[in-house]
Amino acid sequence: MTMLPKIIKSSLLSCTLFALTLGNLASADDRFKDVEIKPIKLSETTYMFVGSGGNIGVSAGTDGILIIDDQFAPLADKISAALNQIQAGAPKFIINTHYHGDHTGANAHFGKNGTIMAHHNVLKRLASDSKTTADALPVITFEQGITVHFNGDALKVRHMGPGHTDGDSVVIWSNDNIVHMGDLFFKDKFPYIDLNAGGSVEGYRDNVAAVLRDLDAQTKVIPGHGALANKSDLTRFKHMLDASINWMKDQKASGLTLDQLKATGMPEKWKDWSWKFISEEQWIETLYQGL
Repeated sequence: MTMLPKIIKSSLLSCTLFALTLGNLASADDRFKDVEIKPIKLSETTYMFVGSGGNIGVSAGTDGILIIDDQFAPLADKISAALNQIQAGAPKFIINTHYHGDHTGANAHFGKNGTIMAHHNVLKRLASDSKTTADALPVITFEQGITVHFNGDALKVRHMGPGHTDGDSVVIWSNDNIVHMGDLFFKDKFPYIDLNAGGSVEGYRDNVAAVLRDLDAQTKVIPGHGALANKSDLTRFKHMLDASINWMKDQKASGLTLDQLKATGMPEKWKDWSWKFISEEQWIETLYQGL
């Protein structure tokens, strides 16, 4: 067999890798090409943007634009276009509720012109990934919380300890009676609790309970995932968490294995909370490992 010269072989390898890279980029583009960023007006200055990934909170007014989370990187231009339909200009501030890519993917895009703020652990986890650029990193970090006085309101950014991850924050509008829960709320769905990133099953439940104490029947609740909600929806979510935790503790006390619990399944009342990302089996495994 005739051996290809090294330079030809090297060129072929480079072309192959380049083609694979283009293929991956094209695949990402295909995944998001039909996504629409839909604004939902909550008050004169506040919006919820729905697209793909975590819901985005928006404050837009005389002080400029502030956003809470920014979904996936390929959606950055679509998010910018949706913002410009409301008010011209790039966001001055970007708040990250936690570090996951479906909430921070467009950080690099918005961080070029705006200031990103988040809990200390969000910076720590984003910076630990060599693929994260400097523009995508939080510039202002905090331990327990920070208040942003913007567009006639005071947005209280609160960290309450390990829950979904070890760096979760919720954002509470003092005047507009709105709260952005980040991924401490998956409306009518089993939540993802990232145990490998400092998440805690009981901490998650306790954090939801702490937020509920500050809400009233008129509070508009922006979940990390799902439709706009209210206190009743968040209360129902808390009841599911309580029931799941109590059920798992009882099952483990009986000596049942994880495989046995998966085979038996959750109580019938909660089975329809299963979804494509966190199935009933995955939720059972999270509870088993986290309790």
